[in-house]
Amino acid sequence: MKELIKAVAEIRNLKNELYGKDFLLTWEKTVDDLTVILKIAGALQALYHGNVSCRLFDSGLAVSQFRDQSTRTRFSFASAANLLGLAVQDLDEGKSQIAHGETVRETANMISFLTEVIGIRDDIFLGRGHNYMVEVGNALEDGYANGVLPQRPVIVNLQCDLDHPSQSMADLFHLQHYFGGLDSLRHKKIVMSWAYSPSYGKPLSVPQGVIALMTRFGMDVVLAHPEGYGLVPEVVDLARVQAARSDGSFRIVGSMEEAFLEADVVYPKSWAPYGIMKRRTELVSRNDTAGLRDLEAECLATNAKFKEWEYTEARMKSTRKGRALYMHCLPADISGVSCTQGEVQERVFERYRFETYQEAGYKPYIIAAMILAGKFADPAFVLEGIASRGERRTGI
Repeated sequence: MKELIKAVAEIRNLKNELYGKDFLLTWEKTVDDLTVILKIAGALQALYHGNVSCRLFDSGLAVSQFRDQSTRTRFSFASAANLLGLAVQDLDEGKSQIAHGETVRETANMISFLTEVIGIRDDIFLGRGHNYMVEVGNALEDGYANGVLPQRPVIVNLQCDLDHPSQSMADLFHLQHYFGGLDSLRHKKIVMSWAYSPSYGKPLSVPQGVIALMTRFGMDVVLAHPEGYGLVPEVVDLARVQAARSDGSFRIVGSMEEAFLEADVVYPKSWAPYGIMKRRTELVSRNDTAGLRDLEAECLATNAKFKEWEYTEARMKSTRKGRALYMHCLPADISGVSCTQGEVQERVFERYRFETYQEAGYKPYIIAAMILAGKFADPAFVLEGIASRGERRTGI
């Protein structure tokens, strides 16, 4: 396959440091690392579409730990593990000894004897999710170094409080396909905008993941939100620095009208204010249920002041040629469908519905690429081996 041959050659020309490393935050990875993930994902997609089996493991577990609800990412992780030949086992904390006080250090080792990868979602509380993944990683290092584990599983971040790398990388993969390559993204204007939702406490990691990743590839990134709906300051500062390094740009505006003007890509998505999420975490730490109820009521009342922050046909007309690519991590709050009023008008969402499904459909390949690169030192050689083996995925 021409696409596979090209991807293998490009991977060989890139220097990556992914082998044996966890994939926790995109900004911990080099641009070459990120590009290699995209190339591997493209090669795996081409192989799958060519009915070629991509099984690299004859046995082994992929353990998933979802500390928050999930549809797309849960099934994407399972699909990615299955694509590579791993069996998926979900760690249900309610059915484990974690409920009886088992430590993170002990649990991490007990689930990892024949495990190749652990996927973790822990996105609800600021200052906890990423730190938890680091703690699990340290426990695995300790177990492997002391001969408890025959191999050190790699960890894939399936969303934490800071970043959602499988989502933002799938978004980047989608943009690459839509515009015809990574180089074509330079100075394309992408707007990450807050949008109204009748719900409370949506994580910050999707908008943070978008602004932290797209500024690495020379895009003109605009962050739009009402006053008081800012993100984690360190991530916003990072986006500014990365935009300058990549010859892109980054700015923050306070209105949808200003943000969407001549935009090439729009990403209207609700999130909870940084200050609210900090207070929420403190209340959870104190087990203050009454305080949490009061905070939710306060947040919903504040959200309701900004119901006009909705992506509408009128606002779409102000984008480049009136048809900027609409993106969303899903599920979107669709006005008149999933809620009375929400992030996006039904007619606008319907126009781009299949594009958002395709955007989501890239995630299994991205996660599989993260696993492959973390477990195999020479991904180009591995991909060539899959192709030369030529084993059919189905008998058709």
